Amino acid sequence: MPAPDSPLPVPVPGPVWGPYPERADVRPGSLEWLHKAVARLAEWPRDRSSRRYGRFVARVRALEASWRPTNPAQADDLAKMRASLVARGLTDENLAACFALIGRLMQATLGQTPHDNQIFAARVLLDRRLAEMAPGEGKTLAVALAAASAALAGIPVHVMTANDYLARRDGERLAPLFGALGLRVGIVTQTSDLSARRQAYACDLTYCTAKELGFDYLRDQAASKGRRHHLHRRVAHLEAPSGPPTLLRGLCMAIIDEADSTLLDEARVPLILACSHDSSRQLEDIGQALTLAGELREGQDFRLDHEGRQARLTETGKDRLEASAAGLPALWRNRSHRENRVALALAALHLFQRDRDYILRQGRVEIVDPTTGRVAEGRAWSQGLHQLIEIKEGCAASQGQHPFAQITYQRLFPRYLWLCGISGTLAESSAEFREIYGLPLTPIPPHRRGLRRELGKRLLPHWAALWDAAVARTLEVHASGRPVLIGTDSVADSEVLAAALRAAGLAPQVLNARQDRDEARIISLAGLKGQVTVATNMAGRGTHIPLGQGVEELGGLHVISCQHNLARRIDRQLAGRCARHGQPGSSESLLCLEAPLYRHYLPGWLRQLLAKALASPFRAPAQALGIALTGC
Repeated sequence: MPAPDSPLPVPVPGPVWGPYPERADVRPGSLEWLHKAVARLAEWPRDRSSRRYGRFVARVRALEASWRPTNPAQADDLAKMRASLVARGLTDENLAACFALIGRLMQATLGQTPHDNQIFAARVLLDRRLAEMAPGEGKTLAVALAAASAALAGIPVHVMTANDYLARRDGERLAPLFGALGLRVGIVTQTSDLSARRQAYACDLTYCTAKELGFDYLRDQAASKGRRHHLHRRVAHLEAPSGPPTLLRGLCMAIIDEADSTLLDEARVPLILACSHDSSRQLEDIGQALTLAGELREGQDFRLDHEGRQARLTETGKDRLEASAAGLPALWRNRSHRENRVALALAALHLFQRDRDYILRQGRVEIVDPTTGRVAEGRAWSQGLHQLIEIKEGCAASQGQHPFAQITYQRLFPRYLWLCGISGTLAESSAEFREIYGLPLTPIPPHRRGLRRELGKRLLPHWAALWDAAVARTLEVHASGRPVLIGTDSVADSEVLAAALRAAGLAPQVLNARQDRDEARIISLAGLKGQVTVATNMAGRGTHIPLGQGVEELGGLHVISCQHNLARRIDRQLAGRCARHGQPGSSESLLCLEAPLYRHYLPGWLRQLLAKALASPFRAPAQALGIALTGC
């Protein structure tokens, strides 16, 4: 790791890095531990002080002040800038001039000038670090500033957003700026065909989601046919310069928006590239497994592991299953096959719930991402689980898939030669980021002092009490004219609460996986005077809720969280929808003792004791304990 003021090596496809630059996998028994120790020691001067970044911001502002306001950026300025970045790398001196130039063009093309904290955050990203930037502080422009600077140095940059909507929105919104810099921007979404993807990745910058990029990387790996080591690729490139028709130009640089969601929450979910195969025999197998599973009794024949999403057969259940399979084809007399198939069927029947884990739309089972609340487009459960759930719900079973390549984000992103990310909620997991990805964290000072009022937490004894309390608080806040956003755990919960609000005379908008195609319109209305919006985690990431006329004077948006998240940073994401850009706002949490979080982590006797205490007139001790538990 270079010293703080020395340039970091610039990875670009070519003679030095090869035709498809990427970092090799770390193998067990390697000296990776030594590399990490040296890297952390080299990072120590950066960690000790944020004054260096403050001095860098001051240098950018001094350069801006030295230029005449009426002097527009000329083509020769850009040419000199690009030549300097390519020749001398991303040094503080080069980047200060580059940021000043980009800032001038931002004003001319977008009508916005980057704030000090956005310059600060962009410089942190170009140091291969994570930047924690509070919601509403302008992460999009900070990322654009860093991405444009790296692209001017010739680095192919992948900017990864939370979903297709944000990839298209940000890519199109920033296209005038990138065009003025002489840079081409590509956009990859789920609907992009292979030709469009190849053209997008050939651009200087590409806006996409981590999922789409991961699948495209797997396609490239399949096309390389064993030439995965960079030396093999170089030899193959020399023998046939045109090479196989890969989509990407390697894994040079990635800037990940909402980095905690991608690098932690979804880190171990495998991306599986598969091909269809004849599954008629598999479907017969699945139907038989469901029939056998339906004959078993919970507690006697099997037990459920809700956290691990698994069903485990008891010895009684195994014996009962063996007797039931006696007259079936020979495959069912194989103990391992029989028990594994039926255990999976039991999980499909009892552990995966409609309108929580998936929805039904147009006769199809669509998975709901538990972190984002959105439909996980193109994703299917493996090992026959998806078909089990389809048959359980009376849908036509989809074609079986045969996997031939897979990868997780935890394996994919360390292969980038230059990795960095940004989010509003990183501090709680800083040790994990360092350990898994080698990424240190830098907090970004806010542009404006936050004005959000935290109104605390309330613990309710059961679901009915929770919905009653949510309706009462909504009516109370709504009477003042302020908009209200209520977050729930699942699609089903959002619809139950919306029905209760309608019964109370309100007209809420609902945002969950069923309304994902109408997301932009619903979010645009959520900050209007008197508006009530009920949402799942879809409203927690990547969304800005603009306040309507007169709302700021009334106190801004009020957020009520009815979510039960084990990770506090997810709660912070929802609360961060209010009080943005120095505006006022408030948030509170309503929690239910019957939620799976409490049922899993609290013994039954303690939950019963708390429920009785909460139902009594003397609720203060139970309420205090509930707040302490939710703050752990």
